Amino acid sequence: MYQAAENRYETMEYKRCGRSGLKLPRVALGLWQNFGLEKTITDQEEILCHAFDRGITHFDLANNYGHPANGLAEKNFGQALKDCTYRDELVISTKAGYDMWPGPYGNWGSRKYLMASLDQSLKRLGLDYVDIFYHHRPDPETPIEETMGALSDIVRSGKALYVGLSNYKEEETRKAVKILKENGTPCLIHQPRYNMLERWVEDGLLSALDENGVGCICFSPLAQGALTDKYLKGIPAGSRASREGTTVAQRYLSDEQLEKIKQLNQLAEERGQTLAQMAIAWILRRPEVTTVLVGASRVSQLDNSLAALGCTGFSEDELKKIDEILA
Repeated sequence: MYQAAENRYETMEYKRCGRSGLKLPRVALGLWQNFGLEKTITDQEEILCHAFDRGITHFDLANNYGHPANGLAEKNFGQALKDCTYRDELVISTKAGYDMWPGPYGNWGSRKYLMASLDQSLKRLGLDYVDIFYHHRPDPETPIEETMGALSDIVRSGKALYVGLSNYKEEETRKAVKILKENGTPCLIHQPRYNMLERWVEDGLLSALDENGVGCICFSPLAQGALTDKYLKGIPAGSRASREGTTVAQRYLSDEQLEKIKQLNQLAEERGQTLAQMAIAWILRRPEVTTVLVGASRVSQLDNSLAALGCTGFSEDELKKIDEILA
């Protein structure tokens, strides 16, 4: 029987999520990758337990996570939770919005899809409720009132304590947040993609979240591994960027981007950090950001990310140099 480390809350910093009563760890664990068939259940549980021992209380999933089958990450996480006596110390989230099952009711943002998807997620997880349920992406065809109404009713049903948005742009976010507030179920949090190479959230979204008291948890802070030392000398065999069908190389690893990454790596070394640690710290410096969502394929990788918390401050000169590199 797993026994959590007694000192698990002594080293992690927690921050209030927007204007809610909920605090989240500054680093949370995402199960987008590595929690399908890529790792054994034993290896997965080792990472999950180590994360909790290090003070990570927030675990983030979605209905479609888990290679090679949608839902496998939830199923595996649910198995890890079976004998867990720490449920009330965990913040578990899941999402719906991407293609999940065949036909017209297994995708996007209709009330039917969202309600059915959450019911399926709860069965896979073996839970009565999740702490946060997200709409995973905007639906260009379903009225936003229908989608937000479904989220509100999910909270009232007790199947989720809070609701959030993911991948919504600024204008869409403002509309959704307004409706959720009018419904009496305020938006807790927004989950956008944000990293040094993708800074679109700085053009209005972060301000919108701050103005409305909505928290922010950023996914892909390392640009799917591009903002690490993994690709400084090319794309190694077996890496994510080398896999057939992946967009990592096309998205992040052009010659121009690689030159920027090398310069950022040099600056990180001058700060006494790895590139990954600096990339995480750079996001956490923003006052609008509650949490950074990291992935991990092994315990040592998770520890490397958590070490970013030891140095999250930047001088004006460092920030200026980063902007110049990324320009």
